[in-house]
Amino acid sequence: MSDPVVHPSPRRSALPRRLAAPLGALTAALAAFAYVGAVDPHEPGHYPVCPLLHLTGLYCPACGGLRSAHDVVHGDLPAALGANALAVAGYAACAVFWTVWLSRAVRGRPTAGPRPRAVHWWALAGLLLVFTVVRNLPAGSALAP
Repeated sequence: MSDPVVHPSPRRSALPRRLAAPLGALTAALAAFAYVGAVDPHEPGHYPVCPLLHLTGLYCPACGGLRSAHDVVHGDLPAALGANALAVAGYAACAVFWTVWLSRAVRGRPTAGPRPRAVHWWALAGLLLVFTVVRNLPAGSALAP
């Protein structure tokens, strides 16, 4: 007599597969933050210069982003906000979206959430434009890195 074959439930066996993408994305993000945390962007020569800043003297919306990531890794939130407040808000938003993604994957729910519409992309572009203009004005110098 042979032992009966016990098949794992499809829901249970699919868990590692469902977690692969969110955990892979987390691994990549942690590796990137670990690198920026180890290689200080405050010291010149470690990273390329922003081409817009180099050519025009204007700060782009990403200027200071690496310094803010470095400061976040080292737990210095005020310095991170001073380097690029919008980037810090972006890091927080990514953490929230990743948490929702992981939660849905663990529960076996569809991970494709609401899709941004054109108006959302235009609003994001408008926010980036306003942030860029304001941080390059004398009145917005607190937003400059």
